[in-house]
Amino acid sequence: MERRQVALVTGASRGIGRATVLALARAGYDVAFTARTAEEGQGVVPPRYSDRHSTGGGADLTVPGSLRTTRERVEALGARALPLRMDLLDRGGVRGAAAMLLREWGGVDLLVNNAVAHVAGNHDRLLDLDVDVAARTMEGNYLNQVVLLQALLPSMVERGGGTIVNMCSGSATTDPPAPPGEGGWGVAYSASKAAFGRLAGAVNAEYRSRGVRAFNLDPGFVVTEAGAARGGTDAVARQGFDPASEDAPGRAVVWLASSPEADRFLGRVIWTPKLVRDLDLTS
Repeated sequence: MERRQVALVTGASRGIGRATVLALARAGYDVAFTARTAEEGQGVVPPRYSDRHSTGGGADLTVPGSLRTTRERVEALGARALPLRMDLLDRGGVRGAAAMLLREWGGVDLLVNNAVAHVAGNHDRLLDLDVDVAARTMEGNYLNQVVLLQALLPSMVERGGGTIVNMCSGSATTDPPAPPGEGGWGVAYSASKAAFGRLAGAVNAEYRSRGVRAFNLDPGFVVTEAGAARGGTDAVARQGFDPASEDAPGRAVVWLASSPEADRFLGRVIWTPKLVRDLDLTS
């Protein structure tokens, strides 16, 4: 009997991550997935910059989604599900989640690095920025992503190859069109995503000859549950960023992992809305 392909998607209790998990389950993958939120009602994200500074409040905002809900939806599609509690800001937890996946399922064929470290203040304006916040953001969005790659890459090589898709950000290469809170983004966040954006190229330089491919996939401007809860997405839209479909990145991931033609996108940042439109990846 042919072995089913195994995928790991990080940051999958809601939004792009969960939609990607479900797309992979429909495509025949068994899917492991990570999140900080185990049960519904426990999920929180930091408030946006303008609210925190205009009201003086710093309370986290509740958002829907959980590992339990994602697991139920995967199993309803007939695929195996392996929920893993993981916070990108906890290096030991990152190693622990990878170790559990390797122990339970033996390895991974596809890794989708979708999770983002939520650090209150990482979208602060330059003179308001706490450097410790910037350091924590870099740790979660870059350094601990390296830790996860180091843990899982060997299993891909042992299996004869694999695919890595890193959900990158336009903020890594594009100057903000306005200040944070007015349609722009904070330098702590964008700098961490810029560092993260270099990982795919490093993987390809060192492991392409051993069957591992890595892609940078920009999902576009997607209004997820977390973004809607924080508000401010209308200000971003006014700067000319049209909202993209939440499930489009998942369709793009399935194609990148399965098509030999995807090699032409190595070394490039892939704009999801264009890829989905050009290839008619509508279902």
